[in-house]
Amino acid sequence: MQHELIPTRDGYGKALLKLIEEDKRIIALDADVAKSTRTAWVAAKYPESFIDMGICEQDLVGTSAGLAIGGMIPFCTTYCVFLVGRAWDQIRTTVCYNNLNVKFAGAHAGISVGPDGATHQSLEDVALMRVLPNMRVIVPCDSIETEKAAIAAAKAEGPFFIRFGREAVPVITSEDTPFEIGKANTMRDGDDVVVFANGALVYEALVAAERLEKEGVSVMVVNLHTVKPLDAEAILAAAKKTGAVVTAEEHQIIGGTGSAVAELLAQHCPTPMEMVGVRDVFGESGTGEELMKKHGLSADGIIAAVKKVKK
Repeated sequence: MQHELIPTRDGYGKALLKLIEEDKRIIALDADVAKSTRTAWVAAKYPESFIDMGICEQDLVGTSAGLAIGGMIPFCTTYCVFLVGRAWDQIRTTVCYNNLNVKFAGAHAGISVGPDGATHQSLEDVALMRVLPNMRVIVPCDSIETEKAAIAAAKAEGPFFIRFGREAVPVITSEDTPFEIGKANTMRDGDDVVVFANGALVYEALVAAERLEKEGVSVMVVNLHTVKPLDAEAILAAAKKTGAVVTAEEHQIIGGTGSAVAELLAQHCPTPMEMVGVRDVFGESGTGEELMKKHGLSADGIIAAVKKVKK
């Protein structure tokens, strides 16, 4: 499977430029990492629509909240681990409690950030954000979907959290691929097992499905880009059709996408299930590729989970 490799954050930067051109209420805020998050693209082209708050994530969120009260549409952007970790109280109490129109972008998420090590590898953010009332959580799979997610969030009212990584990942969607908040996309049909994946693991799930087909296993792959609100209808239909479920995410298996799917299935359609994700450990230094492989966040890890759930 050959695909162009582009960082998902590039899609975020492109979305901001398009949004600001159309609507001057859009404003990008950053915490001294604008080059990395691509908000530097906004600073260069639309300096009046950019604020660098410095390394002060709690003020970043508070200022974003104030701008939202004033009628602006702020995109509050920094490294995921510091946005969610340092400013969770402000996100919870200032933004979500008041249902303010702030869009949060958590860049450099997951373990694939690599050499920066455990302190910079955000593996808990989906759990922390999806538990908040009023918050919507999106984990796009490539640069095109990241662009669509940011544009969709800007056009909807209320808080959003969009999570994306640093590394270049295969572009597996196109401009014509549907994207709707809360609506999962079936990337490949199958009868024996369904893999619900998001972020970089969608591509790995497609690779796994292709390999398993050669072994006579028919795998459905569903891009579950919206973790909250979940597409309950699509999840339950796929679980009933296949009778076996695997979830795959670049996040702790505790509290993340897998937990969200398990909660739904436990209530409405108990189904044999395996989870691919980080298993209750912190990250470490290494290349992104090494770390993804070590923690089973790969086609091999998904294949192993499929074979286990189908026993």
